[in-house]
Amino acid sequence: MKKFLIMSKFTPQGIKNLKQTTTRSERFMEIAEKFGVKVRDIFWLMGEYDVVNIVEAEDEKSVSALLFELGTLGNVTTTTLRAYTKEEMTEIFNKMEVVSGMK
Repeated sequence: MKKFLIMSKFTPQGIKNLKQTTTRSERFMEIAEKFGVKVRDIFWLMGEYDVVNIVEAEDEKSVSALLFELGTLGNVTTTTLRAYTKEEMTEIFNKMEVVSGMK
């Protein structure tokens, strides 16, 4: 499963209904499951972003579909990052060595 960090900022609508954010997070997890995305953790933040979700999915298309659906609800805007495990980074580095001929 591929890992992703979904960093969210509240919209004016999301701020207006801020006290519902924990309830909305439960709904987010239900919607994510329908798209084949597993929510591993949700954290509310201090700083530039308001919420970060750590999720896993088989592919980027599943996460994209989830985020398009989330966007239609109007409570947050998102920035998403693909996260790599140590093992995945090793695979990436091994590919670099093969292509460049450096071993």
